[in-house]
Amino acid sequence: MNQSDSLGDRQNVKDQTSAVLASFLGWTLDAFDYFLVVLCLTAIGREFHRSDKEMAFTITITLAFRPVGAFLFGLLADRYGRRIPLMIDLVFYSLVEVATAFAHTYWTFVVLRALFGIGMGGEWGVGASLAMEKVPPRLRGLLSGLLQQGYAMGNLLASVCYLCLFTHFGWRPLFLLGGLPALLALFVRRNVEESEVWKKTREKSWSSLWRSIYSNWKIFLYMALLMTFMNLSSHGTQDMYPTFLQRYWHFDASKRSMITIISSTGALCGGVAIGYYSDIKGRRRAIVTGLLLAVAVIPIWAFSPSTAPLILGGFLMQFMVQGAWGVIPAHLSELSPDNVRGFLPGFAYQCGVLLSSSIALVQAAFAEHLPYSTTMAMTAVVVFIGGSIVAALGRERRAMIFGQTTTPT
Repeated sequence: MNQSDSLGDRQNVKDQTSAVLASFLGWTLDAFDYFLVVLCLTAIGREFHRSDKEMAFTITITLAFRPVGAFLFGLLADRYGRRIPLMIDLVFYSLVEVATAFAHTYWTFVVLRALFGIGMGGEWGVGASLAMEKVPPRLRGLLSGLLQQGYAMGNLLASVCYLCLFTHFGWRPLFLLGGLPALLALFVRRNVEESEVWKKTREKSWSSLWRSIYSNWKIFLYMALLMTFMNLSSHGTQDMYPTFLQRYWHFDASKRSMITIISSTGALCGGVAIGYYSDIKGRRRAIVTGLLLAVAVIPIWAFSPSTAPLILGGFLMQFMVQGAWGVIPAHLSELSPDNVRGFLPGFAYQCGVLLSSSIALVQAAFAEHLPYSTTMAMTAVVVFIGGSIVAALGRERRAMIFGQTTTPT
C-alpha cells in the first residue's frame, strides 16, 4: 500500500467515525430534551395546574408531530444531500429547546413541544442514513446499535441532570442546555463529508424522487407497521415509568433518577450487544429475541416485591427493548432503496411514532382505574408479542452493499 492509499484510508475512517459520532450525538441531544419532559412531568404539571393525563398529552403531541419533521427533512436529504438538512435540523430544535425554558402557559408549552417534535422527527432519518451509508456493511449492526443508543444516552444524561440540578433550580434551567445541538451543527459542517452513496444514486428532479417514493409503498407500509410496534414497546416502557415510580412506589426525585440511570445503562449495553448479534444471526432474529426476552422480564419489572429486584427489572427491560431497537437503523436502511433512503426509513419510523403516540395517554387513563403496575404490564406484553410477529414475518437484507441491487430474503 502506498502513502496516498494509506492517507485515503485514514481519511475514510475519520469520516466514518465523524458521521457516526454526529448522528449519535444528534439523537442523544434530541432524546435528552424529550426525557427532560418525561422526568419533570409532574413538576411542570404542578406549575401549570394540570393533571398527569393533561401533561401526558404534551408527550403525545411531540410524538404526533415527528412525522412532519421526517417528511420535510427526509425529502430534503434525498434531494439535496444528508449534511445540510441535518445541520438545519440541529439548529432548529436547539432553538425550540431553549424557548421551552421560557414557556409560561400550558398551551405555549404544548406548541413548543409540537415544534420540537418536528425537529426530533427530522434528525433520526437524516442522521441514520448518513451514518449507515458510510460504515462497513460487516459492522453495520454493531454501529447501528451504538447509533440508536444515543436515545438511551439522552435518557441517561437527562436523568443525571435531573438528579443534580432539579432540586436546586427547578425544571426551566434544564432546558437551557438544549442549545448544545447548535454547536453540533458546526461539527457536522467541519468534519462530516457528504454521503458518496447519495451522490451516486440521487434523483435528479423532484418528479423522479416522488415516483421512486410511490413505487416503494409496500415496503414503506411494512416498515411503518414494524415501527408502530417498536415505538409502542419503547414508549410503553419508558414514558410513564418515572410517573409509575412516583405514584405506585412513592419514590422521590433522587430515587427515580437513579433507577432511570440504571435502566438507561441497560439500554446502552443491550443496544450494542443485540446490534452486534444481528450482524451474526440476522436482523429479524435479533429483534424477535430481544422482544420475547422482554416478555419474560415483565414480572420482575412491573411487580417486584422490593426495590432491589425492581432495579434489576428496569435494567433488564431496557437491555432487551433497546437491544431490539439497536437493530433498527441498520435494518431499515438496508430495506430501503438507495435513492429514497433519506426519506423512507425516517418517515416510516415517525409514522410508527404517530400511530403509537397515544400510549402514554392510554396508560395514564387506565392508571386512573387500575394499579400502575397492572397497566404497564398489560400494555407491554401485548406490544412485545405483536412486534415479534411483525418482525419475524418481514424481509431482510443483512449486510447488503449500498449502491447495488440485491434481492430481499
